[in-house]
Amino acid sequence: MKFLPKKHEPEDLNISPLIDMVFILLIFFAVSTTFVKDMKLDLERPQASSSVSASSKSIRVYIDRQGTVYLNEQPIKTWMLQSLLRDSFTSAASQTVLVIADRLTPTESLIDVVDQAKLAGASEVGVATEFN
Repeated sequence: MKFLPKKHEPEDLNISPLIDMVFILLIFFAVSTTFVKDMKLDLERPQASSSVSASSKSIRVYIDRQGTVYLNEQPIKTWMLQSLLRDSFTSAASQTVLVIADRLTPTESLIDVVDQAKLAGASEVGVATEFN
């Protein structure tokens, strides 16, 4: 007696596990993403027509109108900045420093901060402005 092979009908493809995996990946990336947050310091940045977007991975240093320097939301002395930036460079992915200064910041304070950042070994130092 010969048995004839049965014809296989296409079965429905179950995509429930695929949808579950997509949602798990979506949740993983949403939770592990770091967002750049600016310090809650009211600064009026100068305007420039030639400004470009800054990297979100750069270390941000703030200077207010009185010339007070802030790093990691803590006020610091300018002479301390160099060693603190060196420590930050060892754990940071980028050695870029972004100086966010007020429009009325004394020029001497801005120059001191940029010098300290370069002496600490920063590959690039930028000054944040508002795009005109």
